[in-house]
Amino acid sequence: MNNLVKLIPAYCALFAIASCGKPSETTDVTSEIEVSDTTSKYLSQPLISDHYTADPSAHVFDGKIYIYPSHDVESDVPEDDLGAHFNMMDYHVYSMDSPSGAITDHGKVLGAEDVPWAKRQLWAPDAAEKDGKYYLYFPAKDDKDIFKIGVAVGDSPIGPFTAQPEPIKGSYSIDPSVFEDSDGSYYMYFGGIWGGQLQKYRNNKFEDKGAAPTDGLPADDEPALGPIIAKMSDDMLQFAETPKEIKILDENGAPILNGDNDRRFFEAAWIHKYMDKYYLSYSTGDTHFIAYAIADNPYGPFTYQGVVLNPVEGWTNHHSIVEVDGNWFIYYHDTQLSGKTHLRNIKVAPLKHLEDGSIQTINPLN
Repeated sequence: MNNLVKLIPAYCALFAIASCGKPSETTDVTSEIEVSDTTSKYLSQPLISDHYTADPSAHVFDGKIYIYPSHDVESDVPEDDLGAHFNMMDYHVYSMDSPSGAITDHGKVLGAEDVPWAKRQLWAPDAAEKDGKYYLYFPAKDDKDIFKIGVAVGDSPIGPFTAQPEPIKGSYSIDPSVFEDSDGSYYMYFGGIWGGQLQKYRNNKFEDKGAAPTDGLPADDEPALGPIIAKMSDDMLQFAETPKEIKILDENGAPILNGDNDRRFFEAAWIHKYMDKYYLSYSTGDTHFIAYAIADNPYGPFTYQGVVLNPVEGWTNHHSIVEVDGNWFIYYHDTQLSGKTHLRNIKVAPLKHLEDGSIQTINPLN
């Protein structure tokens, strides 16, 4: 399957690109998803409108942008604070020649049925390339309803991908994000609290302290949990070291506290490098910001800097940051098309680093 997905025309106007016209082959989505006619309040328009998509991980491989999102679906699972109704079961891969161009759906590349150990809830994925091989990293719940992180391997950015028979040893929680450093090393960042189960672990050991979303979290006056980092093995299939927790500090060098909901880590860790600094961006979850912190090395500690993306329409906020031809962009999602928390649509907007290295805050709603 290699369908060219319809772009909403208002997106073209955002970038004022004359070549951003209607593709020669498009999917008529109006009968599948009811598209809002209230577009003026949004900074950007949905990139895809014949599927619900979320959690976009964008990368440039061989000069083309590839996007690895979650695939949201209608679910009869009751909604709860652990995200049970986010019952995604497969992944599609999309590509673009430019952030303002047409987007191509390369079809389903992996499903839960293709992963021997996975039971359900294939949440936010990521991808990496090394030596001509492509690696799709993904979280899923096993038969005990515990999140683990798996990897599938392919010879192309669009697959097909073949899943390894077991999850990555020592992996847990959600939101894998793999960063290639300038020296050729690869690191995975992962973790998310509440439904992502990070609060159930201490020193990489599972300690189930209750079923409520906040059970197991530190007290409000204690340091918040941070994302987890591990260097990848040479074959990209395992961790090369014991995973370590990242510390996020305030401007005075003190840890961000668990009760500091506007700044503490919740999920969706992403790393990009700019001017030899490491930028960790992440979602604050229940306060809906994409925040960021900076460090001098991949392990941190990272010092909080501010907000990349203000709250979007919807509950979750998840993103990736990518450089394309010398310009920076943020891919993110909201719920413009559905108005439902679990049925989201991905978007893209320009991102600007200021002269002092800070990131100009983006307002997704005009």
